[in-house]
Amino acid sequence: MKKNSNKKQDERVVTADGMMTFGELENGLRTADFMCCDDVALEAFAGLCKVQIMRDGNVYVTEEPKRIRRKPDFREDNMSLSLHRKGKCYAVFVCNDDEIDDLPELLTKQSIRLADKVRLMLIEKHKKGGKRA
Repeated sequence: MKKNSNKKQDERVVTADGMMTFGELENGLRTADFMCCDDVALEAFAGLCKVQIMRDGNVYVTEEPKRIRRKPDFREDNMSLSLHRKGKCYAVFVCNDDEIDDLPELLTKQSIRLADKVRLMLIEKHKKGGKRA
C-alpha cells in the first residue's frame, strides 16, 4: 500500500495491483469487478460512483457527492414546503395507509396553513424592503 504525498493533505491515494473484469448482466447493466493480488487494508464503503473506462485501459472510479438534505422552510403534520431549491419550490405530503380516508381533508387543511405561512413571510419581506404587499 502506497500513500501519494503529492495530493491534497485530506486526500489519500492507495495503489493496489490486481485484475479487473468487465461484464454485462442479463438486464443490460454493466459490471466491473476488481480482485487484488496483494493483501490491501482499505476502509470499506458503499456509495454511488461514476466509472470512466478509457480507451487505453485505465479505469477511474469516483464517488458521487451525497445529496445535501436541508430542513424544509415550512412544516405541518404531514406536509412540508421547501422554497427556492434549484429554482423550484417543493411541497411534499406524506400519510400512512390508515389516514387515506382523511386524505382530502388533511391535504386541504395543511396546504391552506402552509399557504398562510408563506403569505405572512411575503408580507414581512415586503415590509422590510419597503415594497407594497
